[in-house]
Amino acid sequence: QVQLEESGGRLVQAGGSLRLVCTASGGPFSDYDMSWFRQAPGEERTFVAAVTRDSGSTKYADFAKGRFTISRDNAKNTVELQLNNLKFEDTAVYYCAWPKSGAGMATLAAWVGYWGQGTQVTVSS
Repeated sequence: QVQLEESGGRLVQAGGSLRLVCTASGGPFSDYDMSWFRQAPGEERTFVAAVTRDSGSTKYADFAKGRFTISRDNAKNTVELQLNNLKFEDTAVYYCAWPKSGAGMATLAAWVGYWGQGTQVTVSS
């Protein structure tokens, strides 16, 4: 059974930075592309960023381009999300996502097979 555990979320001032880390266990991590999503109160869970299994390619939501960076370490079974120049509207619970088998890079919630419990990022204005 795949398990994902996120960490690194906290309260930060606008303009600040955070590094979120997701640690995976229970599955062949290096065989899967990995993603981050986020969900603000009252809103749907939305795609943030994804990285291919070999780190050869990344994909970002428009709001994340130029500010967020996704990376992974297959030796440690971790995927990270560096958040820079944070804005109030980045406040959300951030989730690590493992895609369904055969789904490739999960950019839609429906393509996700496993979720972490989430980590809260709160940006004060």
